[in-house]
Amino acid sequence: MSKVELFRSLHRHRPQGDPLVLPGPWDAASARVFVEAGFPALATPSAGVAASLGYEDGATPADEMFDAVGRIARAVDVPVSADVEDGYGLAPKELVERLLEAGAVGCNLEDSEGGVLKDPHAHADWLAEVRSVAADRLFVNARVDTFLRGVEDPERAIERAALYVAAGADCVYPIGAPTAVLPLLRAGIEGPINMYGRLGAEGPSPAALGELGATRVTFGPGFQRRAAEALREITETLGD
Repeated sequence: MSKVELFRSLHRHRPQGDPLVLPGPWDAASARVFVEAGFPALATPSAGVAASLGYEDGATPADEMFDAVGRIARAVDVPVSADVEDGYGLAPKELVERLLEAGAVGCNLEDSEGGVLKDPHAHADWLAEVRSVAADRLFVNARVDTFLRGVEDPERAIERAALYVAAGADCVYPIGAPTAVLPLLRAGIEGPINMYGRLGAEGPSPAALGELGATRVTFGPGFQRRAAEALREITETLGD
């Protein structure tokens, strides 16, 4: 079984309350830590990678992001999906080629740019082109940014998700969706749903999100930010 086939299989037939948990490595070292902890696959966070490279979220040059994804993918044996933001303006063919060259088995693609939601029909057409070029070589996670951009009505997220699933997306990611609307999203969206998880006591556990309908849980830059906080705490003790 190839890595992408394995990754796709990890999303299928998940028992309720047992979502696929994908921690977010920001470099090769953190990726190895996650694999040693037993996680079967990883999902890079664009914000975490940006921080590790010295950039603000959304400001990482495409070349540097693909290089970072490549270093992470080469460092581990498990499947790695890559958050490549809104695709950096690349044509679908080049985007797919660069993801595959980096060793990624999947990608996270946003439906907003510069803080503004894209036209969902045009974005769906673009996703369909990505799917056509990639065929079964990439698992496409289509991010739905309505909640992130202040559109609170879950029906708007469901409408966008339906377009993206019809375009060939393997999974949809209504980032920022309140936990309370997850059952509505689950009822209205076909296929896997990715939910944003918070570490520790900051939010519902992955199991709780799974009970409400999440197929998989990712954490964005949560792990990288926790690691940075731990490093700050350690360095502060050196002056005591």
